[in-house]
Amino acid sequence: MAWPRIVAHADMDAFYASVEQLDDPSLRGKPLIVGPNSGRGIVLTASYEARPFGVRSAMPMMKARQLCPQAIVVPPRFERYQQQSKAIMAAFADFSPGVEAISLDEAFIEMTGAEGIFGSPLQMAQQIQAAVHHATGGLTASVGIASTKYVAKVASDFNKPNGLTVVNPEDAIDWLDPMPIARLWGAGPKTVPRIERLGLYTIGDVRRADPALLEKHLGRMGLHFQSLARAEDPRRVARRRVAKSMGSDRTLEKDVSSREEIEQHLRRSADRIGRRLREKGYRCKGVRVKLKSNRFQLFTRQVVLTEATDNADTLFKVGSSLLDQFLHAGPFRLVGLAAYDISREDEPQQGDLFSSAIGSARLEKTVDNILLKFGDDVVKRAGDLGRSKTVSGVSSSFDCVKVPD
Repeated sequence: MAWPRIVAHADMDAFYASVEQLDDPSLRGKPLIVGPNSGRGIVLTASYEARPFGVRSAMPMMKARQLCPQAIVVPPRFERYQQQSKAIMAAFADFSPGVEAISLDEAFIEMTGAEGIFGSPLQMAQQIQAAVHHATGGLTASVGIASTKYVAKVASDFNKPNGLTVVNPEDAIDWLDPMPIARLWGAGPKTVPRIERLGLYTIGDVRRADPALLEKHLGRMGLHFQSLARAEDPRRVARRRVAKSMGSDRTLEKDVSSREEIEQHLRRSADRIGRRLREKGYRCKGVRVKLKSNRFQLFTRQVVLTEATDNADTLFKVGSSLLDQFLHAGPFRLVGLAAYDISREDEPQQGDLFSSAIGSARLEKTVDNILLKFGDDVVKRAGDLGRSKTVSGVSSSFDCVKVPD
C-alpha cells in the first residue's frame, strides 16, 4: 500500500541530561537530575538511569531526591542546550524544507515524496537518527514515522530511548487500539479521569464509543479524541513556527512577600527574556506575571502592550505594574515572568513616535555584545552588587519557550 503522507517525528532522548552526560563523561551511566540545586525547585529532566526510581520531569526536587538519593544534580545550561538544538534542527532541515519545531528537542519532519531520495520510511528514520548523532557529537533521538502527525508522535515515544518505530497506514488503528487513553494527544492528568469515568480506558474504547456520549461529556474535544483514535489527523507540518511565549520562572530557596523582593526576581527574569527575544529576532506584545503561594496556589496577571518590544526594561516595568493587581499577600515560593503574543522583528509593526525605550534598547544591545564576547558573568546591575548575580548569568529553575499546537 502506498503511503498518502509520510510524517516523521523526532524526539531527543532525555535531552538536557544527555547533553550533560555527553559533555562530562564521568556522568555517563549514572542517575542524573538536571535542575536547581534546591529542594524547592523542579526537575527539568532526568537521565534514563534515574527514571527507574520514579524520577520524572516537573517533579519537585525534594521528592526526586527522596526517590533517588544517589542521583547527581547538575544545574541547567540553557545556552548549551540551545546550541545543540540549532545543530539538531539544521540536521532535520537537510531532509526536508518542512520542519516544524515543537520545542528545543523535538520536531515534525514532512517526508512525503522523499522516497526517491532517502528510501523507505524505515530507511528515512535510520538516516534521521544517524544525522542527529553526527550533528551533536553523540546524542540519540527516537524517531516515529506514520502517515499522520499524531501517530508519528505516539510512535516516537513507543520504544525510547534511541527507538525507531514505523507504523504503516493500514496498521495504524490496530496499533493504537490497545494503548491507554493517556496516549491521546491533549488528554492530560485532568482529562484522563473524565474519560475513564465513561468506562473508556484504551484508545480502542474511545474509537468505538458513541460520538454523542463523547460530545455530551467532553464537548468538541471528545470528538477530536475519537478522530485521533481512528488515526485521523489532517494537520499539516508547518514550515515556520513562531514561539507563542517565552517564560522564566524561579522556584525560590526562600519564600518572599515584599514587593522589593518580588521585583528583584522579575528584573532578572526580564533580563533573560529580553536577551532571548533579541537573540531570536522576536518581539512581544504581551507580558504575564506568575506568582505561586507557599500553599501552591497559582496566580497570574497579564496585559497587552500598545507597542511590541524586546526591551528588558519595558518588560520589567510592565511586570512590576501588574503586581498592583494581585490581591494575595503571599508569601510566594515562585515568581515568574513571560512574554507572549510574539512576532518576528522583521514583521511590520506600528511604532510609537515618542517612545522613550530607544536609548534603553541601545544599551541592552551593547550589553548583549559584551556578554557574547566576554561571558555571562562580566556585567552586573547596580541593584545586584553584593548579591553575586549578573544580568544574564542567573539560572532560572524553569526557562521555557512554548509553541502552539
